[in-house]
Amino acid sequence: MNIADLPLISLITFVPLVGAVVIAFLPRNQPGAIRVTALVFALVSFGLSLLLLVGFNPTNPNFQYQEVHDWIPVFGIQYKVGIDGLSALLVVLTTTLSWISILASFRPIKERLKEYMISFLILEVGLIGVFVALDLFLFYIFWEVVLVPMYLVIGIWGGSNRIYATIKFVLYTLVGSLLMLVAILATAFSFQGATGSWVGAFDFVTLRGFAATSGFAGNLQVFAFLAFFLAFAIKVPMFPFHTWLPDAHVEAPTAGSVMLAAILLKLGAYGFIRFALPIFPAAARTFGPLIIVLSLIAIIYGAIVALVQPDWKKLIAYSSVTHMGFVTLGIFIFQEQGLQGAILQMINHGLITGGLFLLVGVMYERTHDRTIAKFGGLASRAPVYSAAFGFFVFASVGLPGLSGFVGEFLVLLGSFAYNPWVAAIATSCMILAAGYLLYMFQRIFTGELSDFLRGLGNHLTDISPIEMLTVVPLAALIVVFGLFPGLLLHMVQGTVTTVLTELNGVSAIRVFFWQ
Repeated sequence: MNIADLPLISLITFVPLVGAVVIAFLPRNQPGAIRVTALVFALVSFGLSLLLLVGFNPTNPNFQYQEVHDWIPVFGIQYKVGIDGLSALLVVLTTTLSWISILASFRPIKERLKEYMISFLILEVGLIGVFVALDLFLFYIFWEVVLVPMYLVIGIWGGSNRIYATIKFVLYTLVGSLLMLVAILATAFSFQGATGSWVGAFDFVTLRGFAATSGFAGNLQVFAFLAFFLAFAIKVPMFPFHTWLPDAHVEAPTAGSVMLAAILLKLGAYGFIRFALPIFPAAARTFGPLIIVLSLIAIIYGAIVALVQPDWKKLIAYSSVTHMGFVTLGIFIFQEQGLQGAILQMINHGLITGGLFLLVGVMYERTHDRTIAKFGGLASRAPVYSAAFGFFVFASVGLPGLSGFVGEFLVLLGSFAYNPWVAAIATSCMILAAGYLLYMFQRIFTGELSDFLRGLGNHLTDISPIEMLTVVPLAALIVVFGLFPGLLLHMVQGTVTTVLTELNGVSAIRVFFWQ
């Protein structure tokens, strides 16, 4: 049987849900069985996702592996899924980090293990669903599914201030999501009014084609785009909607922080590229300059605030604000190199920041403290751990030869073509990024062993083989994509070309409160 004939996307999406159901029937007094079952189902989903890459044709501009089934026919709502190069890469990134995060949770999570693994597998279902949904209503369902398990992961297994952090996270996300739902419904009603039919009213491919030919009314585009923008900007998160992120990262367990930084933040950037730009191109051009300014503020603000953080997990959280600022900058300069760089930065940030949070969790398990001032000289007691952490720090800084360099460099090239001053501001902030990361590394790992670490005695051990297994795959991918970025660029070229083609020739909308 041909791979393309299999319902591969549905299998990848719902295998973790089957795993969650199986775990629900396992006895609580068998933690080993619960851990292994969760890992096995996550690995099965990961293995199936690799088959997507085997049969994927990067030269085909259409969505591949499509599955279409009527869901609510009276309103034209379908279960419609499919992938292009962008969604294929994000699906594989999700399945990769899911099994790694579950493996990393084996030792830290002891209480309510059954509920934790169920929540984590359902989280994976929602994340994959967001990246493959081609029906706007289905996309919204998966978007909301993600919220519930992440709320539980932070609220139950998080730190001492977890309730505050998780409620803040939910309130921010829910406000944006509800406005996006209104925009989705308004878009569907507008399509139905223009065509006289509900068929295709929620179908992304149909709406994209309608936007490219007839086009939605200017007022609808403006307000619908703003609603989508708010939902996606909160998820990225863009300045000034970022304040939920540091609290959520600090309070979340290690695996929760990994999925939050590596995957959840990408939902917003993916939403911009997949839905906001193709369906509302004129409004995107209208507000593009404003979003570029907000992106530059995020890059600067995240770097400056990271410099003064006393907690190294919070420092890495603020670094995400800076890195995701590069992503939104690359998207909204509407240049080929910029959009390529933004997509590469999405993938690279997932690998690099995911690795950093995993390594922070490794040391937190030994010290139960993340205060930078208490550390010092750690390299003398944990040399392998220190080398691994240093590798990811240099990748995050953007060392040439590692994947972090390529994405930012392409964004800067696109920014220079758009406006040299924009590129100059973004480039200067890369110096700040090197400053706060290298300064953190110096204080924690070099010099004399601190009294705090000396007092831990034999409890301060180097990284274990299982812990190394969680970061080695990420490190390998960082090297491969740093040396051969064409592997990723070839996959996403069709997406980049399609999005920019739809934006070409579209003029900005003049509205009373802008321009």
